[in-house]
Amino acid sequence: MTTVELKNILIHRIAGINDKSFLAAIRTIIETKSKSTIYKTTPEQRKSIEEGRAQIARGEYFTNEQVEMEIDKWLSEKQSGLKEPKVI
Repeated sequence: MTTVELKNILIHRIAGINDKSFLAAIRTIIETKSKSTIYKTTPEQRKSIEEGRAQIARGEYFTNEQVEMEIDKWLSEKQSGLKEPKVI
């Protein structure tokens, strides 16, 4: 049996099911195996995504390594700035 044949059998069998909770369970299984996820975004979110993509295209980004180095630098500056409290 080919994948297409199996899909067609499942489609016809599912079409005959009227149990809402069972159909919901099937939906959950299918969604967990889905290779793509559809996200619902607001216009503001889409604008931010497009701005980010444009920044990447212009080379305006940091690599993970650069960010980790910056964090390490910041942490070492913070740690070297720590002083012992004065005892009065």
